Amino acid sequence: MSRPELQAPPEIYYGDTEAKKYTKNTRNQQIQADMTFRSLELLNLTPDEPAFLLDIGCGSGLSGEILDEEGYIWAGVDIAPSMLEVALEREVEGDLFLQDIGQGFGFRPGSFDGAISISVLQWLLNAETSHPTSSPPHRLNRFFTTLHSVLRNPSRAVFQFYPSSDDQIQLITSIAQKAGFGGGVVIDYPNSNKARKVFLCLYVGGGGGQQQEVPQGLVGDVVEDGKVRFEKRRARDLRKDKNGKRKSQKVVDRDWILRKKELYRKRGKKSVPMDSKFTGRKRKPAF
Repeated sequence: MSRPELQAPPEIYYGDTEAKKYTKNTRNQQIQADMTFRSLELLNLTPDEPAFLLDIGCGSGLSGEILDEEGYIWAGVDIAPSMLEVALEREVEGDLFLQDIGQGFGFRPGSFDGAISISVLQWLLNAETSHPTSSPPHRLNRFFTTLHSVLRNPSRAVFQFYPSSDDQIQLITSIAQKAGFGGGVVIDYPNSNKARKVFLCLYVGGGGGQQQEVPQGLVGDVVEDGKVRFEKRRARDLRKDKNGKRKSQKVVDRDWILRKKELYRKRGKKSVPMDSKFTGRKRKPAF
C-alpha cells in the first residue's frame, strides 16, 4: 500500500516498525482503553442496543477492539497506511478506510449512530502549506460539516484531544457549532497535571440544542504515576490472545448475534448468514 499525497503532520506517519512498536506498548494500550471507555460513557448509547460507530483516527485498532468488546459494529478512518496495515494484521473486525479527515468524509448521510476519536482532533490545527484550503479553520470546517452529515439524528460524537491553549478549544468549538453541532467541552480531573483529559462532546439533532446539558467531568483522587481512582468504571483486564489481540469480554448469546446480524443487513453488508435454529448454539468441545 503506497503512501497517499495527504496533508498531515509528519509526526503521525508511522513506519511499519514504529506502528507495531506503538501498538504493542502496554502503556499505550492502557491509555487508549481508558480513553475509549470514557468516550463511550460520554456517547451515552442505549444499553444492549446495536450501534454502528465511526472511529476517527482508528490507527492500529486499539480503540476498535474496545468497541468490539462492547458489542458495537464500527468503521475506522486513519491517515497513516502503516497503522492501518497493523490493524489488518491484527484482524480487527471494523471496516478500515485510508482518509485525511481534514478533507471531510464521503459516507452517506445518516450512516453512523455515533462517533469517537482518541488523540486526533488536535492534528487538524496544523497547516502544512500556505494555501487557504490547508488552514486550520478551513480543514476544521470541512471536517465538522461532513461529520454532521454522516451522523444520524439524534446522535453524539465524542473527541478526546490535547489542546495547547484555550484559544484552540474556542476555535474548535466555534466551528463545530457553526456546522450545526451542540454540546461543549468536558474536562476530567481538571486539577491534575497528569490525569487531566479534555473531551469535546457534540450533539446532533435531538441532543443538539444549546439547552442540552454538557456531561460533568470526572473528579477523584490522583494516586501514584498520575493515575486516578476512577469512580464510575470497573477495572478492565488487558489480557491478550496468542495474536496479541485483547480477549473479548462481551457476552455473546443468540439474541446478541441476531441483533448484530440484523444491523449488518440494514447497513447493506453482504454475505450475512441466514438465521436458523443453530444460530448462537454453543458448540460441544472437540476431543
